[in-house]
Amino acid sequence: MVVDQQLSDAEVDRLFHALADATRRDIVRRTLVTEASVSDLARCYAMTFAAVQKHVAVLEEAGLVTKQPRGRERIVRGNPDRIRAAQALLDDYEQLWRVRVERLDALLADDDHPSP
Repeated sequence: MVVDQQLSDAEVDRLFHALADATRRDIVRRTLVTEASVSDLARCYAMTFAAVQKHVAVLEEAGLVTKQPRGRERIVRGNPDRIRAAQALLDDYEQLWRVRVERLDALLADDDHPSP
């Protein structure tokens, strides 16, 4: 079974790199629930505004959030389509491993019942 990727290897790398950080995962979670300005997000974390901006930039590059100007603020929204793409990729990997485990189970069952 081949894992059917709709994303390039570079996109997958960016996606999972972005999700590897707890703060970025929290930003994605928050912005999937409701949009927020970068300033609002910065108030949620014990870090500088610039640090939160960098986290948002990593998420934006991975396609997990979008950032739109609204007056002087930048509004961040989570991208559920990208989350679905990540989920689909993980589902493909899970199916691949399930098939492998089933084959291993079958091999082990054959060893329990040797031919005469």
